[in-house]
Amino acid sequence: MPSRPSIARLLAWYARHRRSLPWRAKPGEDADPYRVWLSEIMLQQTTVTAVIPYYERFLSLFPTVAALAAAEDGAVMAAWAGLGYYARARNLLACARAVVALGGFPSSVEGLRALPGIGDYTAAAVGAIAFGLPVIPVDGNVERVVSRLFAIETPLPAAKPAIRAGAALLAEDASAQAAPSDTAQALFDLGATLCTPTAPACALCPWETVCAAKRLGIAATLPRKAPKPERPRRHGAHFRLSDAAGQVLLRRRPPRGLLGGMIEIPGTAWRAEPWARPDALAEAPAQAEWVKWGVVRHVFTHFELWLDVYAAQLPVIPREAMGDGFLCPTEDLLAQALPSLMAKCLALSENTASPAHPVPSSDLLV
Repeated sequence: MPSRPSIARLLAWYARHRRSLPWRAKPGEDADPYRVWLSEIMLQQTTVTAVIPYYERFLSLFPTVAALAAAEDGAVMAAWAGLGYYARARNLLACARAVVALGGFPSSVEGLRALPGIGDYTAAAVGAIAFGLPVIPVDGNVERVVSRLFAIETPLPAAKPAIRAGAALLAEDASAQAAPSDTAQALFDLGATLCTPTAPACALCPWETVCAAKRLGIAATLPRKAPKPERPRRHGAHFRLSDAAGQVLLRRRPPRGLLGGMIEIPGTAWRAEPWARPDALAEAPAQAEWVKWGVVRHVFTHFELWLDVYAAQLPVIPREAMGDGFLCPTEDLLAQALPSLMAKCLALSENTASPAHPVPSSDLLV
């Protein structure tokens, strides 16, 4: 690897160009471990722009880790609705309760790593930013910066050990300057604002003269990635059943598994084979004049889901159709802990089939 870049140059750039983020301590202030941890959990698989309104609303509801630990599960899931990857919300609550039981966040990477829902990256991020530990958390931004800085041409994921080794060199120098917190956040900002995935702004970078990829003319091509296998596809059908008063039948998913503990409209299992209409309607919560309103396509990390969405209305929803579900007035749907997948289904089926509402094309795709 080439000689190490100057941490001092990076920190000088950061002092001028640091982003103002709601979870980031101002210069001279100590970072709040709760805010750092909460932001890092929310930012997984999500962008800063998308997270900020959720973060601010969540923090207004649960301003401290003790307030979060004391909250009801349903309230936390409702506040999380829309952020996706809902296992994070369950782990968030479990972690908050563990932290309160410990009397506060552990101040070591090992102690943080032992908490529910905290992996290597989050432990390093909270450790570096909140406690000044000599580690560099390697997220996508840091991965990109390091791979370019040291011209690591091995495709990901095989390149990860070399990237971690490069980050460890930066951590050593950051520790020597007693600046692990600012170094970690400066690397985040450098990757987010200058060392971007396409068209990196190398001329503005504090490390332009020592970047190996810039010298070789390959910065925009790094990090390289091995081809991803095609996502498998799964299929299901979900049913919006409403009554004459406009109430919609909802139910809560099991606490474990995908979208665990979230609210949904009733539906079938999700499987590899498409559901033929007769088979799907056999799984409907009640016999009714079901109208297929279209198909919702939703991409999860490991598979793509296609849901046929049906809607029907009955004067009164029979007790046997309720199961362990409940009725929710249409105007209160947004207050439920609805994952974005179910929000799509409800949006597609919001006009129950009737003479006043012509049936849309059955191949409508959302």
